[in-house]
This record gives sequence, C-alpha cells and structure tokens, in this order.
Amino acid sequence: MHSPFVRFACVALLASTSFAASQPPARPSVEKSGFGKTADGIEVTLVTLRNSKGMSAEIISYGAIIKELRTPDREGNFGNVVLTTDSLDKYQHGFGGAAAVIGRVANRIAGAQFDLNGKTHRLAANNGKNAIHGGNKGFAQQVWTVADAVAGRDEASVRLVYVSKDGEEGYPGNLKTTVVYTLTDKNEFRVDYEAEADQTTIVNLTNHAYFNLAGGGTCVDNVLSIPAASYTPTDGDLIPTGEISTLDGTPMDFRKPTAIGLRFGQLNPKLNGYDHNYLLSKSHSMKKAARLVDPKSGRIMEVRTTEPAVQLYTGNHLGHTGVCLETQHYPDSIHHANFPSIVVEPGKPSKETTVFAFRAK
Repeated sequence: MHSPFVRFACVALLASTSFAASQPPARPSVEKSGFGKTADGIEVTLVTLRNSKGMSAEIISYGAIIKELRTPDREGNFGNVVLTTDSLDKYQHGFGGAAAVIGRVANRIAGAQFDLNGKTHRLAANNGKNAIHGGNKGFAQQVWTVADAVAGRDEASVRLVYVSKDGEEGYPGNLKTTVVYTLTDKNEFRVDYEAEADQTTIVNLTNHAYFNLAGGGTCVDNVLSIPAASYTPTDGDLIPTGEISTLDGTPMDFRKPTAIGLRFGQLNPKLNGYDHNYLLSKSHSMKKAARLVDPKSGRIMEVRTTEPAVQLYTGNHLGHTGVCLETQHYPDSIHHANFPSIVVEPGKPSKETTVFAFRAK
C-alpha cells in the first residue's frame, strides 16, 4: 500500500548488493551499536542479528525498521533483499522504502474516523479524506525501546517496545506494543507482534518491508504466488466496499506463480501496479501467505502468517524497486462487520506472527 511517510521525492536503493560468503559464526550472535540521533536528539540503536549459516538482519530502533536482511543466492553469495538507506536523516525525511512497523492501524480507515463504544474518534486525514498507516506520526516514525537482544543456541532475537499514549493520533487507550524479530538457523526471519491496551481500542500491525530478491534493479521479474481465491474490492480511494470478490479470471490472481510485472497493463492505470488485499484463512493458525522467487539469483522467500490477509503492494511510487507482502487484517475493518475484527479489549492482547523463510536453488 502507498506509504504515507513519503514526504519528499526519493530513490529507493538496495545497499551493497552482494558479497561473497565468509566463514559464518559458530553459533548465532547479536551486536548493538549506535545509529545516530533523531532530529529531536533521541538516540537510535542498531541491532545486528546473525545465524550460524551466515544470514544476518539489521534492525534499528527508529520505526522498528528492518534496515537490512542478507540472504544467500544459489552460489552462496549474500545480498540485502529489502530496500534500505544508511542515513537516519533520510529515514526521517522522505525515504519511501522503509521496512518499518506500521501502527496503530495499518492500511486505510475511511473518513479518518471511527465509532467505538458509542464515541466517535477522529484521526488525521493523511491520505486524502481518509487515514492511513497510523497517522501523521505513526509507529513507523517513533523511536522504540530495545528491551533486550539475545543469542541462543539456534537463533538470535531482539525485542522492541513502544507505548502509545491514550489519544495519540486520535486513538483511544494506552497501548503497549512489543515486536520481536528472530533470526533462526533455518534461515527463517520471524516477526512476533503483541499489543495490549488499558481501554477498548483498535489495532492492525504489519511491517512495510519492500522485498527484492534480485538484490537490485526492479522486482518485476520476481515470480509471485499467493494462495488466495478472493480479495476485498475497493473504491477509487482504495477504501474497501465491504464486498468479498473472487479472483477468478482477474489479473490479480496469483494462485499460479506469475512474474510480478507481467500483467501490470491489465490493471487500473491509476494504480500502475498492485495494491490489493488478498484473503487467507480466518483461522489464527499459521498458514501460507505468499511465495516469492527470483529466477536469476535462485532466492526463494516463503511467507507464513497467523493473519487473515496479505496486502500486495508493488512499490508503485518507487518505480517497482521492491514488493510489499504486508500480512495484516483487512483494510478499514472497523467499518465492516463482515471483516475480521481489529478491536482489542483490556486483558485480551492481540498476538500475531509472520515468518519469512529463505532458501535458494
């Protein structure tokens, strides 16, 4: 989905496309270092996770951003597969490819308002007349606390926490959000989300990572499959109509592996690519959400999630340099009783997990 924190023109680049595999560590490890200060003087931390296979992930506390994710190709060379920048200033002022955590509510809310328990809550209209991605200063623009960073026998992880105060960006209740990033020796990158509130509120968390398994250039030749038979159609402002429609016979159907850019010309020209919400099982159990393959490098990424949907966004505002597979609840769920609920009650925290599993052949 189009990111609201693109304030200035920018070019999304993949940092240091690849390097030959060096001797991996004997076991997983964690390193912490500084990543500069925000414009208002808050220290930002960089945490590097490494597994015993040579794969690594860099996380910064600003926006809980995945700064780099280095995975091997079929030749054993490691390259970064998410859009990134080395500048904290760019992350704060216009870099549109940040792999940040989005909250409190990812995607769109119609009319920038919602009713809950008999009260109307008004939000920032930061996407035309609608709200998107948590507001003018959502979770992607906050400095999270690095609660701990540990290496175990077969995985390394970092836990980040952000407390959103009652009324922040118009949302009710104090909300404590915890995100744990874990890199395992199976070359799996797991994201665990937990959000607990002291008042009834709404929550829909995701990560806005832009993937490009080629390690550079565009993502249009990456081959995608999504095991979804239906989607939520939208109006001209990309707000769901409330209908559930079949993907049969449409250019959005990815049940058969298809190059991302192959059918761009068949889509609404206004979109210049995909920005669609695909429906998975409503079951909270882990399920397949997507599979992405780069034929040239041999890299394969398989996505599994507890979430009921995945938003496919092909970086339309960035020249298709990366593709987002945002596991999530449906957009504008609060306005549609037939959509899975995003209401969170005190004492009943929201918990979701998404796993990105990498291999090459």
